[in-house]
Amino acid sequence: MADFEVVTVETDLLICGGGMAACGAAVEAAYWAKKHGLKVTLVDKAAVDRSGAVAMGLSAINQYVDLNSGNNTLEDYVEYVRNDLMGITREDLVASIARHVDSTVHLFEKWGLPIWKDAEGNYVHEGRWQLMINGESYKVVIAEAAKNALVEANGEIFERVFITHPLMDGDKCVGAIGFSIRENKVYVFKAKATLVAMGGAVHVFKPRSTGEGFGRSWYPPFNSGASAFFTIYAGAEMTCQEVRFIPVRFKDAYGPVGAWFLLFKSIATNARGGNYMQDNAAELDKWEPYGKVKPRPANIRNWLMMLDVMDGKSPIYMQTSDAIKRIAGEAPDGKAAKKKLKELEAEAWEDFLDMTISQAILWAATNVEPEVKPSEIMACDPYFIGSHSGASGAWVSGPEDLQTDATRDEYFWGYPHMTTIYGMFAAGDASGASSHKFSSGSHAEGRIAAKAAISYIVDNNVPPKVDQAQVDALKAEILKPLVTFQEHKDKTTDPDINPNYIRPKQFMYRLQKIMDEYAGGVSSQFKTSDKLLEKGMELLGYLKEDSKNLAAESLHELMRCWENIHRMYQAEAHVHSILFREETRWPGYYFRADKPKMDNENWLAFCNCTYDKDTGEWKMIKRPVKYISQ
Repeated sequence: MADFEVVTVETDLLICGGGMAACGAAVEAAYWAKKHGLKVTLVDKAAVDRSGAVAMGLSAINQYVDLNSGNNTLEDYVEYVRNDLMGITREDLVASIARHVDSTVHLFEKWGLPIWKDAEGNYVHEGRWQLMINGESYKVVIAEAAKNALVEANGEIFERVFITHPLMDGDKCVGAIGFSIRENKVYVFKAKATLVAMGGAVHVFKPRSTGEGFGRSWYPPFNSGASAFFTIYAGAEMTCQEVRFIPVRFKDAYGPVGAWFLLFKSIATNARGGNYMQDNAAELDKWEPYGKVKPRPANIRNWLMMLDVMDGKSPIYMQTSDAIKRIAGEAPDGKAAKKKLKELEAEAWEDFLDMTISQAILWAATNVEPEVKPSEIMACDPYFIGSHSGASGAWVSGPEDLQTDATRDEYFWGYPHMTTIYGMFAAGDASGASSHKFSSGSHAEGRIAAKAAISYIVDNNVPPKVDQAQVDALKAEILKPLVTFQEHKDKTTDPDINPNYIRPKQFMYRLQKIMDEYAGGVSSQFKTSDKLLEKGMELLGYLKEDSKNLAAESLHELMRCWENIHRMYQAEAHVHSILFREETRWPGYYFRADKPKMDNENWLAFCNCTYDKDTGEWKMIKRPVKYISQ
């Protein structure tokens, strides 16, 4: 495509992404870059103000350890995360993030984020680790601080530029390449270190919302696996690729349930009024010791609900009216009760308006009054994230000071949060095995990784060697869907139906069908088996062949093509990993019918993998789980 201008940008640190982790990285990197005379560049597919998982807003900060009060310790939080992930966690990474997250939250408040306070001026906790916020502009507040920091450090920001591939010099990352989704420009970023923070992946599996609701999901639909592809393609070791996250949310519009369960102390029941957490309690024995810990792991709570669904006892209802009436009934008199009822009703609606406006619209459209009648909840479709209750991402080095003699050889190789690729760092959903960092912890992890990346640059301050032949080849590959469409579009009367190419939406439907039917999606109640997975891998192989024939009519469709290629690699990593782990460890996230039990003796371990882009081969690796605390 001769009409595409190539724009070359040289920098010291390249931050890929614009979400919470990237913003944290920008703030921290700018501070240290000024001290060392270095340049920081941030590039984002979207606009930073509304980029990432917090784009629409958020009604709570889900990680605040509250160390200063003395109510909690790092060990408390590490134990909580270990139990929730059924024993599979990098405790050094979890502890490192947890010890810094409180200061990050205090920065948020300093920058202008309204955090709820009680009459004594203390933070209002939704749960032990969660704070209630007025969060409609949460991301805007965080983005403003990041942009200001970069401006003060003479850094650069590129928005509406989609990063597709890493640039490599042997086993070292020396930047990235991508294209503008607004102009005919290919961008080549040459960098001494690159920090990956481009979010997780949604729509790898067929979503529950189709037809009129197409595109609706819990995790933002524009997060399409860029972090996973970038690190996988570079040859980085990946971890926990079998761990997909399936949250329970209000049905059809994916409204949050956390405030109802934690703040309002609501319960959920099946259609017959049965409390599935109590009625199915005997199932907890099968998943000891994790089935008996408190709080119950998220996947176990899902599983007990799914047992009722599979037994024909759905719909599942959140008993909102009972919770509201109970709290209002605790008021000293009738007048106070009416006032409290109004306050609770307002809080219920605000919970959605802060972060999931579509749920408020759906409630209004279906005449749902939370103080009058219950509302349906359901298990969502699977998502790949390293920040919430999932754990998929790159295998990264932990901090040196948190290593023990038992962990040092496995978990530490130089700079915190550097992947197994020199010069490539990861944070947020790009970083694996360190779940439950959520928005605040992702920001804190971005700060940690950025400081480490600047340290790496100071120690290895040599210009990156970028092979022009590599750039030319990647440019041609990136733009090929545009060429394919122009060459063949006139060979049929309908440009959507053509034997010479496949359009990105058709490609996505095919990917989602494969994953839904063979890798345990919503249509199979999240169940799969070795034979299903093997057939799924065969079909993914055919899909990968056909990815060479993707066609794009516009820059927007070109973006869609590459989003789906990124999703495809995430899908491959998942299928290989879920097959490699020969047990069911996370019922409620997925269930292997041929291996229906947890096997702590053989599989209390990480399932890691690497991909060789030159041969197309995947290598599966088992890494030990080593605890820094008990």
